[in-house]
Amino acid sequence: MLPFRLVYHEGYDLNFGEHVFPTQKYRLIRERLLADGLAKPTDFVAPEPAPEQDLVLVHDEGWIQRLRTGTLSFHEILKLEIPYSRQMVNAFWLAAGGTTLAARLALRDGLGFNIGGGFHHAFHGHGEGFCAVNDVAIAIRRLEREGRIERAMVVDCDVHHGNGTAALFASDRKVFTLSIHQLNNYPAEKPPSDIDINLPDQAGDEEYLDELRKHYVPAVASFQPQLVIYVAGADPYYQDQLGGLALTMAGLKQRDRLVIEMALRHGAAVAVTLAGGYAFRLNDTVAIHVNTVRAGKESMEVTGRA
Repeated sequence: MLPFRLVYHEGYDLNFGEHVFPTQKYRLIRERLLADGLAKPTDFVAPEPAPEQDLVLVHDEGWIQRLRTGTLSFHEILKLEIPYSRQMVNAFWLAAGGTTLAARLALRDGLGFNIGGGFHHAFHGHGEGFCAVNDVAIAIRRLEREGRIERAMVVDCDVHHGNGTAALFASDRKVFTLSIHQLNNYPAEKPPSDIDINLPDQAGDEEYLDELRKHYVPAVASFQPQLVIYVAGADPYYQDQLGGLALTMAGLKQRDRLVIEMALRHGAAVAVTLAGGYAFRLNDTVAIHVNTVRAGKESMEVTGRA
């Protein structure tokens, strides 16, 4: 049995068919965790969809209404880059509920893990880049509203800059945002995070880990967040279709250990979301995400939190 819970819902799989965003990965991650003996069925918990009052803590009511009623403009659907459906909307509501649940479990257990979420390109009044609602921001705002946290940190390690998250928290001194990403990649406009680590094309394990350690370790030590939400994208991988960095699976697991261990050592709870992953071989994306679960278990053990 894992020392933390895995949040998962079969509704995370959008069944897009031939699309670069392989949403079947969520189901495959669960299956691999069970097949490898890393998790048991009792380690999984299912989220409820985020209620609308949680969504509007972050998003414009009109945007949420247009999503719910299927009245998006052609331009809004183009920016999302995924086909609109009622199933798609339900999946994003579930992802937001899942990240909020993972954050609550993290505050209880030290670590919580959403096998989904990390939709960091969603802004206040629109979505883009496969992201309709920003589950990371929704979870933080919900827990703030409940009085469970006063300081949160978002550590975004997707290959793409976390532009929506950076914009949503731009004037909030109680939420610290860090994004480490490939500079010459989507999105074209990158609103400033508190720390932006702009990596050159084809940066590999050593450069990536050195830069992350140099900026993240002092930031978490000085800011002292109660909650870290870790956006653990698999797309810095060297064989990712939408990335241009050159990390190996071993390097990505070292990244996971660094982020999770440092947060735990400084007294923060850690909620993990998965974000992007578009490897040419879907099995590689699944393996990277499974390794993040493995890294979480090892981090809990080495810090005495298991």
